[in-house]
Parts: sequence; C-alpha cells; structure tokens
Amino acid sequence: MSLVPGKLPLRLKLIHGFGAVAFGVKDTGFSFFLLLFYNQVLGMEAWLVSLALLIALLVDAVVDPILGNLSDRTYTKWGRRLPWLYAAPIPLAFAWVLLWSPPGGEAPSFLGLVGIAVVVRILLSACEVPSISLLPEITSDYVERTTLFRYRYLSGWLGGLFMMVLAYSVFLSGENGLLQREGYFSFGLFGGILMVISVMGSAIGQHKLVANLPATKPPPFSIKACFAEIYEAFSEKAFLIFAAGGLAAYISQGMSFSMSNYLNVFVWRLDATPLGEGGATMLDIYPLALFLSVIVMFFIVGPLHHRLGKPKSAAMSAIGSLVILLSPYGALLAGIWPDTGTFASAMLLYALLIPGNALAITVMISASSMIAEIVEAYQERTGKRAEGAFYSGNWLVQKCATGVGIFLSGQFLSLAQLSPSADPTAVPQSVIADLVVYFGIATVLLALIAAYWLGRFPINREDHEARVAAMNAAAMPAPVEPSPPIRR
Repeated sequence: MSLVPGKLPLRLKLIHGFGAVAFGVKDTGFSFFLLLFYNQVLGMEAWLVSLALLIALLVDAVVDPILGNLSDRTYTKWGRRLPWLYAAPIPLAFAWVLLWSPPGGEAPSFLGLVGIAVVVRILLSACEVPSISLLPEITSDYVERTTLFRYRYLSGWLGGLFMMVLAYSVFLSGENGLLQREGYFSFGLFGGILMVISVMGSAIGQHKLVANLPATKPPPFSIKACFAEIYEAFSEKAFLIFAAGGLAAYISQGMSFSMSNYLNVFVWRLDATPLGEGGATMLDIYPLALFLSVIVMFFIVGPLHHRLGKPKSAAMSAIGSLVILLSPYGALLAGIWPDTGTFASAMLLYALLIPGNALAITVMISASSMIAEIVEAYQERTGKRAEGAFYSGNWLVQKCATGVGIFLSGQFLSLAQLSPSADPTAVPQSVIADLVVYFGIATVLLALIAAYWLGRFPINREDHEARVAAMNAAAMPAPVEPSPPIRR
C-alpha cells in the first residue's frame, strides 16, 4: 500500500524533488569540472585522473548495495529512510570542500585522489539511495511515479546548472577562466552548503508523511544476507534487461558530461566566442541552453509515456538524441559547419543541443522510472519489498558505467594527444579531429545498445496496474460473514 493514494499534491512533488539538488551539484562537479580541474589546473595526467575516478566509482558501486540494504533494514520511529537523510549531509559537505581544495593547494597523490573521491561518493550515496527509495513507498501509481521522477530530475538538473552558472559567471570568471585555481575552493564551499540544505530540507519537508515505525521489523543486517538479496534482485529478469540498457546509457552520459568542457573549449571555442559587449562569451550561456533542454524534457516526458509507454519512450528518445547531438560533429568533419568560434556556429550548436539533451534526459527518466515497477514484480514473486536493494543496484550499474564513461574520456584525450595545460588556440586540427572521431564512434555504439535493451523492458502500464490491484486486493482483510440468526 502506498503512503499517498491517488494524485500527489504539488507541495510533495516539489519537496521530494528538492532532495535531488545535492545529486545535481555532485554530478556537475564530477562530470563537468573535476577532470578538467585535476588535469588542466593541478597538472595531473588525464588518464591518471580518470583512472582514479573510475576506481572511486567502482568502490562506491560495491558499497551502494550495502547502503541500500541497511536502508531497507533501518527500523526507527522515523521510518527507514529519514535517519540517513539527517546524518549524512554534513560530513558530505566537508568532504566535498576538501575535494576542491586539496591540502597544500597542489595535486594530491593518485591514492589521495582515490580516497577523497571514494568518501564523497559514499556519503552522497548515503543521501541519494534512501531519498529515491522513498519514491515507490510514497505512490504505486504508474503515472505519478513518472511525475515524481520528473521533479527529481528537474531539481537535480537545476541544482547542477545553478552551480555551473556560478562557476562560469562568479567563481571561475577571472582572466584565466576555468583554469584559475582559487575559484574552485569557492565552488566547493558553496556546493557543500547547498547539498546540506537540499537533503535536510527535503527530509524535513517529508518528515510528517514518512516518519512512521515500519509495519514489520526486518531481520538484522548481515553482509551475507545483504549480497544474497542483491543477487536475488539481479536475478529478476526485468532488472537484468533494464541493467543492460541502462549500462550503455550511463556510460554514454558519463562520457558526454566529462568531455563537455573539452569539446566546448577545444572543439567549438565557445569560450572565445564573444556574446555582445562586456567580455561575456557564448560559454556563459551554455547552462542556459541546458536549462531550456530540461524545461523541454519536463513537458514532453509525460505525454511520451502516456502515448508510448516507458520502454518505447526510452528507445525512441535514445535514437533521436543520438541523431540530433552528433549532427554538429558530422557536419564539422564534413566541412559544412560554420567556422568554429563564431556566433553562427555557437547558436546553431545550442539550437541542436536543446532538443537533443531533452531527449537524452528522457531516456534517463524512463529508465529510472522502470525500476519502481520492478519493485512490485519482485514483491509478487518473493513476498518482500526491497526498494533500497533495487535502487542501490541501479546506482551500482550507474556508477560503474559512469566511471567507465569518464575513464573512456581520459583515454580519448590521451589517444588524441591533447596535452595537459594545452592552449586551445595552439592545438593542431588533427588532434581535434581525432577527439571528435573517438567520441562519435563511442556515442553511436552506446546509444544503439541502450535503445535496443531499454525498448525490450517487459513491464508495461497494464501489467503494473494489474499487479498492484491484485496485491492490494490480497492485502485487504477478508469480509466477515454475518452470523446466522439465533432461533428461539
């Protein structure tokens, strides 16, 4: 039984979604700026930084199922999830600041970078896994779950874009732009504060609804039982199909995000394209283009799911995003694109980025929303609910894949022979062309794999609603037969 039957109030959607702002802050930092900061600012080799981030992601991915299982087994008067959302954010903020201001102001050792990245990721998971695991508890409605995911993604992207805007216009707006070391401390400090406000604010806003002693006391935690449950969750056919498509989609996302600043600066020269007077450049409005793509997503994902269902929406969006987002690179290699570094080139790039990225986010929302339906399928088969296990399994897939995507980015940069602290105006065109080719080939392969597997997801709306109705009927107490009249 869900905590809120029927349509969810707008206030709850906003409050629940607000918790994802912390994830957006982390995503912007790790995916857009961290590789650039440690490679181009602190002088570490790109392949070494990407390897450190991959290791941190893999460690975090192994820890995630443990956190999810612990969350499922937490038994307090505040419920299963809230204690985590109150305990983890403040340590997370301190670790986040340290990541952007390593001791001594110099690049840490390889193991030092791995260590702090692991701590940040684990603490972020201790916030995000319990938060998102609340979703299938709040509602079992097929449409309302999509709505909650829309608000989570909207909030996550807005939090990340807000940090990106501040990075470009405030923290890293000096003469050296993205290459100035001092601005990254302020970037980290503000991001840490925003994470605390997001997670704790969302928890406080949902406290009255979800702070209840669980109906049944779960068995005590054990590592063996934890991974046995994860193994059982991964044996669910629907989850395996989701994981195959999600793996490819997440690798592509991690690669695209970590490459974006390199592509914007070295390929498209957005940082050197004037935007009116006053020294602003076209790079300054990159977050605005992403924001507009999120708004487009917010209004198209509901109708797409209503008309096509989640699997077809994911598959078609993956193909559509691939065609739109790669077309500028194909035109550039073919010599039919306007000269890079010009206003016409930047505006045409943004015009394609907005719908392309909207479809890319739709893929992620569709995939994430599928997991909520797996929860009831698993409950029907086993009699147990394991939201934390499935969402931590999703994070395992996502983080392993994102780490691979970042790792691939580092390898592409090394293969293309883009040197650390390179001057964008002095990079040979052959290096740019190689970088585009490596990126393009990987993007095509990953998008096709994601579209194929996500399109084969076996649970549609009718299946889900029939399953929920059957379980609700089974949970209702049997009607009491009236006693026969007493004869006198």
